Amino acid sequence: MIVIFIFATPVSMAIGASPDTVDYTSQYLRIVSTAIPFLIISNSFSNIIRAEGNAQVAMMGMIIGNLINIVFDPIMILGFGWDVAGAAIATVLGNIFAALFYIHHLLSKKAMLSIHPKYYAAGGGIAAGVLAIGIPASLNSILMSLSNIIVNNIMSHYGDMAVAGLGVAMKVNMIVVMLLIGLGTGIQPILGYCFGSANRTRYVAVLKFSLILAFGMSAVMTVICYCGADPLVHAFLEDADAFTYGMSFARIYIYSGPVIGLMFVFVNAIQSTGAALPALILSISRQGLIYLPVLFLFRSIFDSASMLAAAQPITDYLTTLLSVILFVFTYRKYFPKEAHMAESIPASS
Repeated sequence: MIVIFIFATPVSMAIGASPDTVDYTSQYLRIVSTAIPFLIISNSFSNIIRAEGNAQVAMMGMIIGNLINIVFDPIMILGFGWDVAGAAIATVLGNIFAALFYIHHLLSKKAMLSIHPKYYAAGGGIAAGVLAIGIPASLNSILMSLSNIIVNNIMSHYGDMAVAGLGVAMKVNMIVVMLLIGLGTGIQPILGYCFGSANRTRYVAVLKFSLILAFGMSAVMTVICYCGADPLVHAFLEDADAFTYGMSFARIYIYSGPVIGLMFVFVNAIQSTGAALPALILSISRQGLIYLPVLFLFRSIFDSASMLAAAQPITDYLTTLLSVILFVFTYRKYFPKEAHMAESIPASS
């Protein structure tokens, strides 16, 4: 928070803001940075609550945060005339309300777990276990931001409208991506329970169901977003040039839709076993080890903004293939070979 607040302007320039947009970008970043502590709390606590089996409460916190953001956006942008600052403040309020909701739940008698400081412990392998899975997930987020910075800087050579179109295309694509990330996140604790009890039968059953569901959801959302790209992009952009870029990029990005759900399922299946190395490899592959070489290769071969956008779906297909290979390796190596009594427990239990 402190670093971004102080260095908002150089950070904005580093991520591809032009002289015409740097003031708006730095203003937005500086305000949004104040919500980082609340964002960390809401993300951490929502996963803790989900792990104790209260998926509905975790979902409610996310819904409350997003609703607050949606409600206050038009009020502060249009009503108060605060423009970019209004959008940033609405985002901050959404994060604050979500964090307060989760804190209230964990302090209530309804929660199975407690956030009281007296229960804090880092020994006995607790810290190592958290970091083994947490660091790969963090690297994935960091590399996603880094790759966005790089592609924005490269795309800026085609003008501000190309950068704006790419940003909107990413948002349209995130409709599919976030839905499938949610599916993957939802199955991770279930697969973790099955792995912890060495219940191979139920683990495989949950995995098969998740893969079929992910592929079905991916296919449906891909068709919806591809066919509905026009109104979705138009909701963000009015400039004709920016809209043309946005439409083109959105339909290119959505090409990875059919397989991206499978990738997130395999990623979370690997993480559910606590296999740190395979999880780390996958986390640094999609937006790092695979994406960046593909991006720079396309940049050196093609002088086309559309081909630069195509680097993402190509990367997603390659990463999905890698996730299948790493999952097979993880399953064979980490899953206990012995048949335990837990495997005989009915699925309904």
